[in-house]
Amino acid sequence: MHGEYKVPGGKLVVVDLGVADGHLAGVRVSGDFFLEPDTALEAMNAALEGLPADASQSLLAAALHVALGPDVKLYGVSAEAVAVAVRRALDGQSTGDPA
Repeated sequence: MHGEYKVPGGKLVVVDLGVADGHLAGVRVSGDFFLEPDTALEAMNAALEGLPADASQSLLAAALHVALGPDVKLYGVSAEAVAVAVRRALDGQSTGDPA
């Protein structure tokens, strides 16, 4: 599954994932945003991996905030934007306005 979200005034975030036994699997976050440190991208993928496929945007964003912690810097994207892209992938909406 594939979901995208263009952050207003920011960057594009893309999420590709699958679902196995009702949980997110093979999660890959990408886009034209920046992170410091670069290893934070793997932390984002790991934070989403295994979450329930019916998780709300709020739960997805909260999991990302916890995994990234206060030391990670996001430029042009937010945990909430990634959560929108995840829900779009799961809901079959590649693009469009957030729900």
